[in-house]
Amino acid sequence: MALNFPPTFIWGSATAAAQVEGAGHEDGKEDSIWDAFARVPGAIAGGDDLEVAVDHYHRYAGDVAIMKKLGLDSYRFSTSWARVVPGDREPNQAGLDFYSRLVDELLGAGILPWLTLYHWDLPQALEEKGGWANRDTAERFADYAETVYGTLGDRVKNWTTFNEPFCSSLLGYASGVHAPGRQNPNDAVAAIHHQHLAHGLAVNRLRGLGAEQIGITLNLSNAIPLDANDPVDVEAARRFDVLQNRVFLDPIVTGAYADDTLDDLEQFGLRDVIQPGDMEIIGTKIDFLGVNHYHDDQVSGHPDDSGTDGHSGATERDIKSCWIGSEYITFPTRGLPRTAMNWEVNPSGLHKLLVRLGREYPNMPPLFVTENGSAYQDVLEGGRVHDAERTQYIVDHVQAVSDAIADGADVRGYFVWSLLDNFEWSWGYDKRFGIVRVDYASQERTIKDSGLAYAEMIAAAKTVELAH
Repeated sequence: MALNFPPTFIWGSATAAAQVEGAGHEDGKEDSIWDAFARVPGAIAGGDDLEVAVDHYHRYAGDVAIMKKLGLDSYRFSTSWARVVPGDREPNQAGLDFYSRLVDELLGAGILPWLTLYHWDLPQALEEKGGWANRDTAERFADYAETVYGTLGDRVKNWTTFNEPFCSSLLGYASGVHAPGRQNPNDAVAAIHHQHLAHGLAVNRLRGLGAEQIGITLNLSNAIPLDANDPVDVEAARRFDVLQNRVFLDPIVTGAYADDTLDDLEQFGLRDVIQPGDMEIIGTKIDFLGVNHYHDDQVSGHPDDSGTDGHSGATERDIKSCWIGSEYITFPTRGLPRTAMNWEVNPSGLHKLLVRLGREYPNMPPLFVTENGSAYQDVLEGGRVHDAERTQYIVDHVQAVSDAIADGADVRGYFVWSLLDNFEWSWGYDKRFGIVRVDYASQERTIKDSGLAYAEMIAAAKTVELAH
């Protein structure tokens, strides 16, 4: 590998509260929308729930020790709104105390805390008041952000408002495959805008309180027309790009929805939910953009009669179909290798995306790859997990980041997803993304070969930095 990273480059790994903490109803925590969704028959593979997850709530000190062993610079984690402000009532001191202990443990190990305020676990009590389709939820989010800052702001420097609003709006409120499981496109469009508003309100609130680095994380893809000379395929790619990327990027980075976005979502009420002053709030300057990227999407506007589907799976495909209405959008396969999630493996896509962001958005803040990883069917043999495919995936994508930097992308960090095997949302515990294996019965942790390889890459990069 010919890697070249700046001396200040941050190497990390990431998790999310709902996926790893467990302690689902301990120390004052009450239902999030995912706790409620897990009780819906058939909603989660295997009938799994989040009650124990991988018990990070009780085992965080040991998990931080693993992070230190891996040589991580930073740990990206989320706070649970349902733990901090359960039941949409007063703040829960026991929940805040947990995150305070976690932050202290990280700092004691020399690991930078990288905090995300919302990774999909809205308090169920707020969902029952309308959830993200209710404009008032944006104001509640800003209050929640202030509550978390009041406890952790003296030690946490990096604040992320939202993780992947694509999923918590479109997949949660239109396709129904994520919590809260609604299937109402108008609610989904309202959720997009209200989450943008919540982001802007929180940025302003946090900055007023003294937060140093504030950003948001978006899951982004490349929309690749099957035939670049076919107007039908090109139009399908444009529509896909609006839904996956630009309905999120444009308002946050430029302070406005593009005209074609407003036109595409006119029938679902986007213009109706925008109030005077909203776009100025939403476009408040951020200090970094987190980029989550797992795969690209080749798209077509023609029916796919091949019997195969090149997209990442039915969840995202169904939601995009619901926006297209009577017009086709399909995802012809490109014959690339696949992960256990049926996601394409194409490292060059990450390079392309990172370079594109800087070129298409002149005001783009510094970038951090805040999630990138792969699920495979791991096997524990003789105390080791020889996950060669995941190891190669990480190696190749780290190389893609290095290449993007060489081509002018301002990328300042990389966080592999995920530190631990965990609750993978609607897939339950069936899909393993971790560089550390978790035995779900005993909760025993085993660093996989991919984790060992990642540690070696980090050490090698730091050796080069020292040599410079």
